[in-house]
Amino acid sequence: MQRRDFMKIATVGGLTATAALSTVPINLLSHQRRNVLFIAVDDLKPLIGAFGATQVHTPHIDRLSKRGIIFKNNHCQQAICGPSRTSLMTGLRPDTTRVWDLKTTMRSILPDVVTLPQYFMNHGYITRATGKIYDGRCVDNGRGWVSQDIPSWSQPARKVNGTRYALPKIKSNPKPATECSDMPDKLYKDYHCATNGIEIMNECSVTTSPWFLGVGFNLPHLPFSVPKKYWDLYDREMIKINPIQQRPKGTPFFVWQNSWELRRYSDIPDNGPIPTKLQRKLIHGYLASVSFIDEQVGRLIDHLESLGQTENTVICLWGDHGWHLGDHGMFCKHTNYEQATRSPLILVAPDIIPAGTSTNAPTEFVDIYPTLCDLTGLEPHPQLEGTSLLPIIENPTSSVKLVSISQYPRRYNKQDVMGYAYRDHRYRYVEWIQKRFRQGEKTGPIILQELYDYDKDPFERTNLANDRSYTNRLARLVDIAHTIRKRD
Repeated sequence: MQRRDFMKIATVGGLTATAALSTVPINLLSHQRRNVLFIAVDDLKPLIGAFGATQVHTPHIDRLSKRGIIFKNNHCQQAICGPSRTSLMTGLRPDTTRVWDLKTTMRSILPDVVTLPQYFMNHGYITRATGKIYDGRCVDNGRGWVSQDIPSWSQPARKVNGTRYALPKIKSNPKPATECSDMPDKLYKDYHCATNGIEIMNECSVTTSPWFLGVGFNLPHLPFSVPKKYWDLYDREMIKINPIQQRPKGTPFFVWQNSWELRRYSDIPDNGPIPTKLQRKLIHGYLASVSFIDEQVGRLIDHLESLGQTENTVICLWGDHGWHLGDHGMFCKHTNYEQATRSPLILVAPDIIPAGTSTNAPTEFVDIYPTLCDLTGLEPHPQLEGTSLLPIIENPTSSVKLVSISQYPRRYNKQDVMGYAYRDHRYRYVEWIQKRFRQGEKTGPIILQELYDYDKDPFERTNLANDRSYTNRLARLVDIAHTIRKRD
């Protein structure tokens, strides 16, 4: 197999982003048969030590990140589980999969789509899974939470035992959003998810075939329920709530979200602002949950090392979207704002990816499929809408695209609207387009524009779309957005 030309040139509206090749050659033949450990973490935002979050205790993920590359400006396609995971696993955007909600199943729209693990299986890999890789509501006719999608796996995904709540006294329905129990790790689902992953690794390690193993953790998705020792890592009185409790100036109500998912829990008010004391408790629970998952990730990577397969395994760790932790008064995902779309991505591949590197280049989840193909020596499937990140791996200061694209549907004046967010190195431009997208309508009038400058306004206080000092910047991003829409 000859080394391909990985020079990626994206030309949009007369602007060119070029990814320069490294002078260090990559021998694709040397890693054709590498295994893939594919770790998904539900609702994990980049609140990780390696991403600069000094307030969180994540030693194992931090250790993993030092062995590879961190994508600091990575974004999901849509900030909700089912559509995000469907896009990542197919390499296709939500407007192609037509999965914009938690009711539409992937293969009802694209029955012959070749998913990421399915493609690896077609090329001689054993593909196995446990936990939440897909969202079960968007595969297998919407049956529950088990991430099956039968064509993706060499054998059915392994069921995860254990509990979400450990205290027997919690019998109410609805249940509380948090639980702090003095119980052992082994009672909880995500502990058993890691245990399943370890057992599957053992089974795969005695075969001669390469393997692709998906391990999908549920936390830090609500409820924030973990053993007390993880809560004890943090002093609640030292936890600061976000200073921005209102939606950005210059935006209408429909771009916002009333934390509807959180409101389902028994200890959360049905309406109105979340009280300060409760906000601290929720943030505390989220941090404790992240630390619990960090421990489980540590178990996986330690066991991989004990098997002597670290040097022959590509590791991909990702969170399916971000999460609002009180900013703009929200505890949720389901928006086009930075805290909802920005998602962690870490790639490790010994002898291919330089250790301890990072990049601020715009990247997105549709890029993972072609990238893992390149890192394992497979020719990427022709269906893919993402771009391999190998040029960035070779040169972290380069880019393979001008913007990453996220989107989220809303209703406004009893009509469907779709918001498209275009994120470059510094700015986010959002177009809200009124169109009947569920009926196949491709375009319509723009009813709202948003623009945020993250160098000057990292908390998205003010929509700058009508600020005359940003006229030229807005025009450039509008040109990029419109060129992409015409192309697609």
